[in-house]
Amino acid sequence: MKKIGQLTSRAVGLGCMNLSHAYGPATPAREASALLNQALDLGYDHLDTATLYGAGANETLLGQAVMHRRDEFLLASKCGMYIDPQGTKQISGDPALIRRQCEDSLRRLNTDVIDLYYLHRWDKTIPIEETVGELSRLVEEGKIREIGLSEVSATTLRKAHAVHPIGAVQSEYSLWTRNPEIALLDACRELNVTLVAFSPLGRGMLTGTLRDSQALADKDIRRAMPRFAERNFARNLSLIDGLQQQLDVWHAEGKLDINLAQLALAWLNSQQVELVSIPGTTNLDHLAQNIAASEVILSADMVAALDDLINHNRVAGPRYNAATQTEIDTEEF
Repeated sequence: MKKIGQLTSRAVGLGCMNLSHAYGPATPAREASALLNQALDLGYDHLDTATLYGAGANETLLGQAVMHRRDEFLLASKCGMYIDPQGTKQISGDPALIRRQCEDSLRRLNTDVIDLYYLHRWDKTIPIEETVGELSRLVEEGKIREIGLSEVSATTLRKAHAVHPIGAVQSEYSLWTRNPEIALLDACRELNVTLVAFSPLGRGMLTGTLRDSQALADKDIRRAMPRFAERNFARNLSLIDGLQQQLDVWHAEGKLDINLAQLALAWLNSQQVELVSIPGTTNLDHLAQNIAASEVILSADMVAALDDLINHNRVAGPRYNAATQTEIDTEEF
């Protein structure tokens, strides 16, 4: 088990965003509810949502689908990034708004307390200390248990941690996104903060099933991401093919009997930091395979081979386009 402040979590949790947001049409409510309950049946004990996802619809889904099983899982949500009434994404760390969003989330989630509550994005117009100060008051009032930050630098983490202990930092981390290795992992080790890795499967790329980026749905957020652009996709796909070839060798040698997604999750679990990954899926088979990956152990030689095959020097294109890049605070290579 992994520690998140005073909480515990299995090494693999469930990111719920894609049930309502970002990757095409939302999953029908009945199917989404069945998947969430199946996740709990399989042993998932960490569900991750946010105010942003589906403009609150994702939180409402969880509130209706699984709160009768509230004692079975760590509930994580996020504030500070949201869709306004005009349908525009906004970022704000205003303390009054943070409090209001927390209260709205509690209502949508149909619960009295959120276990892990993140600032989804740091609003750079407001000192991080002010926003975390309000989150600390929500802890004191029993509305949230642990404070988290998302997409922040090591410097910002340290400033926030000086105001109130931070339980977790959520950042994109995977074989093909290594930015946390610049400074954030060291800060997490130093401060005893858990890293929660979102997009641990490279937004689907590390599964090996995405072969044509032009086939993505019109509203799929990956269409705006440089790594999935036509100019970069073929090169990135060749890296995945190389990964599959290496896995095939290990299969033939009798060393591993797993798929690419499980390999990517096992690589994360081998990192020398307290880490939880939160892959999302709408597929029941993948749901079972992902949590099973938490039991896979890679040798040091395997980890080194994977590091050589895919790393930040070999991946073509940045994570985000220029506009989205301004919203985050993470270190860049």
